[in-house]
Amino acid sequence: MKNRLLVNRFSRSLGRACVLIGLSMSWAFAQSPDFQKMTPEERTAYMNKMRTASQEDWQRMMDKLQLTLPTLPPPADDPNRPPHLKQKEGSTNWFDEAGYTHVRSGWGIWSNYDEAIANTYKLPDPLILKNGKPVTNAATWWKQRRPEILTDYLTEIYGKTPTNTPAVTFGPTGTDSTVLAGKALRKKLLGRIDNARYPSVTPSIPVTYYRPVSAKGKIPMMVIVWGSFPQPLPSIEKLIDAGWAVALVNTGAIQQDSGGGLHEGIIGLMNEGKDRKPDDWGVLASWSWGLSRVLDHFEKDNGINARQIGIQGHSRWGKTALLAGALDSRWAIVFASCSGSMGASLEKRNYGETIDNVAGSGEYHWMAGNFLKYGGNWAAMPVDAHELMALIAPRPLFITGGTKDSWSDSKGEFLACVGASPVYTLLGKKGVGTTGMPAPDVALIDGDLAFRNHEGGHVDILDWPTFLAFAKKQFNLK
Repeated sequence: MKNRLLVNRFSRSLGRACVLIGLSMSWAFAQSPDFQKMTPEERTAYMNKMRTASQEDWQRMMDKLQLTLPTLPPPADDPNRPPHLKQKEGSTNWFDEAGYTHVRSGWGIWSNYDEAIANTYKLPDPLILKNGKPVTNAATWWKQRRPEILTDYLTEIYGKTPTNTPAVTFGPTGTDSTVLAGKALRKKLLGRIDNARYPSVTPSIPVTYYRPVSAKGKIPMMVIVWGSFPQPLPSIEKLIDAGWAVALVNTGAIQQDSGGGLHEGIIGLMNEGKDRKPDDWGVLASWSWGLSRVLDHFEKDNGINARQIGIQGHSRWGKTALLAGALDSRWAIVFASCSGSMGASLEKRNYGETIDNVAGSGEYHWMAGNFLKYGGNWAAMPVDAHELMALIAPRPLFITGGTKDSWSDSKGEFLACVGASPVYTLLGKKGVGTTGMPAPDVALIDGDLAFRNHEGGHVDILDWPTFLAFAKKQFNLK
């Protein structure tokens, strides 16, 4: 049942979920109304408005790239629809015998959960230069191959971060010493982004900072990428009990999680309200930029060990944590949970969430406009998830999935770890250590690239104890 709910969330309700996540429950900001104060009718009208705006912006980018979708028959008459799929009364979705939801992408490709037909892909080799020569030493990796891969990601996948981004100034907005039964001091900070170039938008970077009251001196810290949902207090408490500080970042105030918000937020600020160009940054890159500004702030904190600041995210924020780690080498450790396609799972592998799903009008805003070129054209995409992981090497990286989270494809996440391991080895570190998928709950944390497939669904709470054990070893913590 958990898996069915997960897949439904990422298919039928993508548009609604994207809007909801972009709405702040703690801070009001210009690109969204105060959702809690709206009537049900006002909420419905707002969500419909944002879905329409997303669809229109997606279509403008498709037109700009001269891309068109194929003409498809109704799903019920589609000869490519797997014959074992059935519709349920009252539902427009299709289901298999196990209850998994199947969706057809705009390019006509149906969801797949059959390993027998999932692996018809060919991965790019992270240790082969574009001129065909092998990468045999670390110097060639750093000077030639890594820049090649990074350029592909910046121009074709996630978009280029502008070089003239505005200054950010952090200031306190409140303190509470009673949280977690008095075990932690909680401070709220607000990063004010200079919006002088386009004053009609007011993006910001809200941060909630937790520190163990018993901590002395410089301690490690995890920055958790988060949205506007209730704060993950069980996860925060595990970190506090282990002696870590925690900074929770509300990404929705940096940039709304909707294609209808691209003319506002930090993206709208930099474009002065105009449409994006095909290689302009998408929402994930804009969030990564904001997270680096949080890192700027805490690097100067006398109570934080600047060399032990990590980043963690789950689901779409797991995708963000990976990208942030690839773009900013100051992140000392990265933990990506159940991040799926355009996160840790192999993109060209046809299982669960795919390139097509992310390129649709409900999620395309995460990416650069150029990414739309690879909808229905997976083989042409120049990179795959193992190379995003390779951009983080040789820093420690922890990847997790769930046995009941088929949409995120934990097998594909593990295979990406296998594909990235040769880069870790080249740089003098240890990869995932095996080519065989481990049993559920068996943690592969002996190397610098770690993996765990927990028994359960689309959650990260089950993996925090294993992460802390992995980080303790990596940071040589007492």
